[in-house]
Amino acid sequence: MAVTIREVASAAGVSVSTVSRAFTAPDQVQPTTRQRILDAAAELGYSPNPAARSLRGGGTGTLGLIVPDIANPFFPPIIKAMQARARHLGYTVLVADSDEREADELAAIAAVSKRVDGLILWASTLTEDRLHELAGRMPLVVVNRHVPGIPEVRISLSAGISQAAEQLKAYGHRRCVFINASRAELSRGKSIQESFEALDLSLSELGPYEPRFETGVHAATLVAAHDATAVIAHNDLVALGVLHQMANLGVSVPRDVSVIGIDDTLLASVSTPSLTTIRIDPEEIATRAGDLLIETIANTTGRTGRGPDAASPIVEIGSRLIPRASTGPAPAH
Repeated sequence: MAVTIREVASAAGVSVSTVSRAFTAPDQVQPTTRQRILDAAAELGYSPNPAARSLRGGGTGTLGLIVPDIANPFFPPIIKAMQARARHLGYTVLVADSDEREADELAAIAAVSKRVDGLILWASTLTEDRLHELAGRMPLVVVNRHVPGIPEVRISLSAGISQAAEQLKAYGHRRCVFINASRAELSRGKSIQESFEALDLSLSELGPYEPRFETGVHAATLVAAHDATAVIAHNDLVALGVLHQMANLGVSVPRDVSVIGIDDTLLASVSTPSLTTIRIDPEEIATRAGDLLIETIANTTGRTGRGPDAASPIVEIGSRLIPRASTGPAPAH
């Protein structure tokens, strides 16, 4: 029988994803660790491509990724990076869109699950019971959704949000609005609220709405009612809607109102004015999520389910503020 990547990982005393990186991205592995992996591979007679096929054990050779909205400019770079990562490991990626609706997400899972070896769900709207049921049937990783017992990629906005709050405080802002555009990512609003309160910044919340450009257009007309001088939006798409409507209303950004987005998509840097935003690295997310899913596939417990009380790996991705022209000093009153 062909030697599997899991056997190499065990012999070298490292994770499956570290073995994968040693062959596909050696610069990301410490030289001493990589040499230990190469030595173990040579001793076992490991060959990367056959190992990838053996890892799947007659599977489909495909990883599934279900995102909330393919039209959101945040996701195409992630999809592209994940395809590149998967290709290095002998996989392809099948992508579907849930439109942030539970019924659509269930339909997408039903259509995709029999055609993939494992599944990544982004900001899933499903209940924990449904997710545990799914994890009991196939390897599963969740992103931006914490479910005990299921491997998770967690995007931490703490650093970026703290930097945004510090910038607004330094600019003299006191009254801010958060446009909440997700029912699934409840932790985002809580994190923003805590960071702003820590700096004695008043923060009102609008929503939750859908995370779309039109949401920003709608919310912009409500900002004045809160007498706010700064807006932080759920994502860049919503923030761009705010910029658009503010211009229509004759409100100057940032002279009258400062606007901050989240994601740092390409559109943020080319908007007018350019959008201050909190950056999340799409390549890091894609690499870490793909590696975690492949490691879960290799782990037989990933096929049988861990249960809600079992420990499961959590990979955390950081964030940082990218200051641009949409933020400035608070208007004098």
